[in-house]
Amino acid sequence: MNQLAELDVEVVMPPKRRNLLSRLIPQFFREATRAEKVYFVIGFTILVIWAIFSLFPLYWMVVTAFKPSVAIMVTPPELIPRELTLRNFAIMLDSGIWRWTLNSFIVSGAVTFFQLFFSSMAGYAFAKKDFPGRNILFWLYIGSMMIPLYAIVVPLYRMMAGLKLLDTYFALILPGLAAPFGTFLMRQYIQSLPSELIDAAKIDGCDEWGVYRRIILPLSKPGLAVLGIFVFTGQWAEFFWPLIVTNTADMRVLTVGLTSFQLFELGSGMRDYGVLMAGATWAAIPMFVVFFLLQRYFLKGITLGALKG
Repeated sequence: MNQLAELDVEVVMPPKRRNLLSRLIPQFFREATRAEKVYFVIGFTILVIWAIFSLFPLYWMVVTAFKPSVAIMVTPPELIPRELTLRNFAIMLDSGIWRWTLNSFIVSGAVTFFQLFFSSMAGYAFAKKDFPGRNILFWLYIGSMMIPLYAIVVPLYRMMAGLKLLDTYFALILPGLAAPFGTFLMRQYIQSLPSELIDAAKIDGCDEWGVYRRIILPLSKPGLAVLGIFVFTGQWAEFFWPLIVTNTADMRVLTVGLTSFQLFELGSGMRDYGVLMAGATWAAIPMFVVFFLLQRYFLKGITLGALKG
């Protein structure tokens, strides 16, 4: 036994277990010093706590949507509900929400499509075309981003009223067809594309429309995806403008229609928060779908504006 103890025996970990640990523990953590590991653990713990606090309102909204009315107002509140019900969603689906959801998809989809089209065209012109006053015109257009909506809402409303477009899809869609932010984002991205590709396309006989359609658009898909995410989510959550230009229930978008749920009351005269939360959960579903399907483009959206040009 003493002879065995004196032997220098190396313990070899099974390959499967070693591969599993290498996947669970990042390489930089395995190679870090003791102090670096302590800092990493502390930072990671802070981020986890921060994430819990950030996601808790979302969790509470979804949980409340499935709670019975009696369980919503109990004290102390139930973080994990003992009973779940679909009553709130049943009431919500019988309130005309299908029409409001359709309107939101029509308006958000149309605004997103036209902004992608016009912003990519304008971005291409400002990025790759040389014409007198290009930079001055570009920065004047970008400077209009500092003008708040509330400063132009009255003349914009009177314009729609004069054209007899109130309470129509045109009133909801036309003001959002183009935006300075989209032009800025696409200009920054298109500037990073090599001009030699455009020159080669023109040598091969492509006109301007051909260059835009066959060169610029295919190469700009990441930028278009980022802009599409921003425009769709922003338009889906738009409330103020649809509120003032729509009068009938059939033309309401989802964000405006959900305000009518505040009129739902329980027998005791208390507001039915279960139906409100069910409507909020329903409205958030498309946002979740868009985010999880295209989340890899959000980081690119942060860095696009930082490109030199």
